[in-house]
This record gives sequence, structure tokens and C-alpha cells, in this order.
Amino acid sequence: MYKIIENTYIGEDMYQMKVQGEFKGRMGQFYMLRAWDNYPTLSRPISIHDIDENSITFLYKVVGEGTKIFSRLTPGDNIKLEGPYGNGYQKVEGKVALVGGGIGVAPLYLVAKNIPNSDSYLGFRNEPILIDKYEEVCNNVKTAVGSTFVTDIINTEEYDYILTCGPTPMMKALMDKVKKTNAEKGTNTRVMVSLENRMACGMGACLVCTCKTQGGNKKTCKDGPVFWGEDVIF
Repeated sequence: MYKIIENTYIGEDMYQMKVQGEFKGRMGQFYMLRAWDNYPTLSRPISIHDIDENSITFLYKVVGEGTKIFSRLTPGDNIKLEGPYGNGYQKVEGKVALVGGGIGVAPLYLVAKNIPNSDSYLGFRNEPILIDKYEEVCNNVKTAVGSTFVTDIINTEEYDYILTCGPTPMMKALMDKVKKTNAEKGTNTRVMVSLENRMACGMGACLVCTCKTQGGNKKTCKDGPVFWGEDVIF
């Protein structure tokens, strides 16, 4: 068990939780979090938002019973963490864009810290959050709010790589745009997507998070959650 040192509401039904301790983890990986004994049955998979020598930080959105319990925790409370799990983003060189939607912005902060001079495109339902934080580690930050889609504000041909996380329709729209632009303009932009499939065990044993790829069915928690976009069948 580890101690919570911060659990703050930041807007858009999202909270920022910081946990004290020495942890390992790479950009795009996740931990399984649990703050109860018997119910709910399953732990919750939460991606790493930030990590340093003394703590790890998560962003989570309240969407069910488990995250509702998380939201009621206060500094000093205990929480169980298991991980890190999964294959995260690869560190790439060239001109890089980060595209996040909703809670999908969470893992991209650690990506931005590890890939200097990247540009961020962040989409939110009602209000932008943590923009000042992303501006500290990104070259440029642009936002889309409400009816404006984040995929509409990026010129994909400007980038060698795009790393994305968010709702499946958003990532599919981004992939469609990249494929179309690559074909029409002769560019070779590549995309890494972090899938948000439901997970149960986090270790690839239960098959709940299976996704379809060009190479057959894959386990999002173990083979991913990050895949090359051209390999995923949306």
C-alpha cells in the first residue's frame, strides 16, 4: 500500500492523484489501482501521467463506482498500486505532434517531457484543463473545445510522427486523415495510438481487452496499449 499525497479535482470530471513512493514506468504504460477490499471486484487501469524519484501521478475521470471511490480519497489515505504494465510509446525523432481527447490527454504529459519540442493538440468537452502545465513542456499547445474536433485543428502533413490517445472515434478520424493526406501529398506521417479498451486483469490472462489488428487479435493490456496506428483495425 502507498500513501496519497494529492487528490485534486481539475475539471471535466477529472482528478489528479499523486502517490508517494519510488516507482518505475515509461510513457504510455499504466498501473492497476485499487482502494477497496472486495467491491468493486476489479482494480482500475490508469495510465501514468507523470513520475519522478519520489512519486507517481495519475489523471482519472469519474465514470463508475471505482473512480468514484478514488475521488473521495484524501491525502494520507492508502491505495494499492500494481505495475507498470503494457507497452508504451516509442521515443521517436523528427517533428512530433501529440493529440489527446478528454482523459486521453493524461499519458501525453509524460510523453511531452520525454520528447522535447513536440506540439500538443488537446480536445475537451467543455473547458480546457492543465494547459499551463503542457505549455511548460511543449513547443506549442492548441486546444479544441465543444463542437470543434481536435482532429480538425492539426495539419498532419507537418509531422513525422503523431502520438495519440483518446476516444476510439477520435483516433479513427485521425488515422483516416493521416492516410488520406499521405496518399494525396506523398507524406509519410506515422501514428502511434494508445487504446482505451476495457481491462480486467492488466496482464493478458482474461482476454477482456482484446483488439483487432492486421496481425490478428491482440491483448491491449499486454501487447499494447500503444500500437502503430496502421496495424489497428478500428
